[in-house]
Amino acid sequence: MSPNSVTRHLAALRFFYIKTLKRTWSIAETPYPKWVLHLPTILSQEEVAQLIDAALTPFHRTLLMTLYATGARRAELTHLKVADVDSKRMVIRIQGGKGRKDRDVMLSAKLLEELRAHCHRLRRPITWLFPGNRHHNGDQPIDTKTVWYACKEAAKRAGIQKDVHPHTLRHSFATHLLEAGADLRTIQILLGHRDLEETTIYLHVSQRHLNATASPLDSLKLKDRSPQDE
Repeated sequence: MSPNSVTRHLAALRFFYIKTLKRTWSIAETPYPKWVLHLPTILSQEEVAQLIDAALTPFHRTLLMTLYATGARRAELTHLKVADVDSKRMVIRIQGGKGRKDRDVMLSAKLLEELRAHCHRLRRPITWLFPGNRHHNGDQPIDTKTVWYACKEAAKRAGIQKDVHPHTLRHSFATHLLEAGADLRTIQILLGHRDLEETTIYLHVSQRHLNATASPLDSLKLKDRSPQDE
């Protein structure tokens, strides 16, 4: 197992022993491995547009647009209700997110137009924004596998070589906000991160922040190469 997987399993076992069994747990005897930081895969805005345009169905297109426009986790996306879309305040209420916390995110005018067309296609009063079953008219929401499939199929159709999954659009949402000038605290609230440290990872992948720092090579005064060196 990877170090991060080991850490998660140890944390679960520690909780089980201390909270459930009321037994002692020795960290000295079960040391945690060092956490490995993996930078997330980020799509450019052009790649996001290609992904959305390559969606297999109009339903999938709306899923992808909502993922990117809100930065929602895929489980949060599947549990969105029509009543969560507040067109007067231009916000979407994400209920019961990670840690069972609700939050509001911005409602894009372009997404609102898409959602209205989406609801019109469903042609009946619905509770869930993305109802399940084969014809998307059930009384239960879609499952997370549908969201995963929508991303994978669109990426394949668009010819995008990166490993694209629903969380990739969440990462891209946060990175593009940062590159557009949004501050980390705002992005933290929009993503529903408990700790600001979680949000700082996007500083590592933001093109604006990387390009703002010059490489030390640029300040070196190197001799021009002579023709015979070519």
